[in-house]
Amino acid sequence: MRLGVLDVGSNTVHLLVVDAHRGAHPWPAHSEKVVLRLAEQIGPDGALREAGADALVEAIGAARASATALEVDDLLAFATSAVRDATNAAEVLARVRDASGVRLEVFSGADEARMTFLAVRRWFGWSAGRLLVLDIGGGSLEIAAGIDEDPDVAVSLPLGAGRLTRDRLGVDPQDPSPPSTEAVRELCEYVDARLDPVVEQITGVGWDRPVATSKTFRTLARLAGVAPSDAGPRVRRKLTASGLRQVLGFIRHIPPAQLVELEGVGVGRAHQLLAGAVVAEAVMRRLGVDSVDICPWALREGVILSRLDRLAPV
Repeated sequence: MRLGVLDVGSNTVHLLVVDAHRGAHPWPAHSEKVVLRLAEQIGPDGALREAGADALVEAIGAARASATALEVDDLLAFATSAVRDATNAAEVLARVRDASGVRLEVFSGADEARMTFLAVRRWFGWSAGRLLVLDIGGGSLEIAAGIDEDPDVAVSLPLGAGRLTRDRLGVDPQDPSPPSTEAVRELCEYVDARLDPVVEQITGVGWDRPVATSKTFRTLARLAGVAPSDAGPRVRRKLTASGLRQVLGFIRHIPPAQLVELEGVGVGRAHQLLAGAVVAEAVMRRLGVDSVDICPWALREGVILSRLDRLAPV
């Protein structure tokens, strides 16, 4: 069957179309995305601004049209932290439904962590033993750990790269100067404080293989010297704590507008990279992780796999 996954994230609206059936590898047939940075479109009152909502409605309408043209059998549409946390989420969801016919399912942070964990488990298999999975999104950080396909613990914290860039660093993508040393120091302290309540809970579960996923971790790993994306998804990629610290040490002094000149850094997320690096360094340090394997599968693939599991056997 042909499945479409419409992921309304904190940074992008991404349509992924795959051909698959139960028990089979899902093969990508089409992918398209538009950068909206919804996490940065939240106003002081906590509501998604009208311009952000307008852009979201337009993007979902275009994605729905693409899914129809590609003859998708089932469109799985969901939203994560930017929509979930908006004080006007119900109004935005209603606008999307009325304008496009798409009903967005809003995932909780724990749901995100579980779905991502499922994808990572299927990618690495049972031989990986107990997994620790770290995922830095635009609005939140998800952490999950366990031995099965459903993790023993799944938590979500408001430590997304876009959220922290907006709320803690106040970075303007066009600003010619990097954040001040004081701003970065305060961000580091804030992230450590938000991690305090969950460190013992996560370490108590234990793991054999720590894994990271998300665009933020992939970009940081590329800056640390791993193979580029065009080398293929099955090339092993590992980000070490020492390599991450080196990356953090030099990007904190580079203006966001200049970060895009570095190989592997996308234009739409360059200004969020410093906040993402701070979170990555903090969570690896606090959990005592020396290195993480980078997994190419994440939330979207977890949603697909979960849907395929519910199909009757072929």
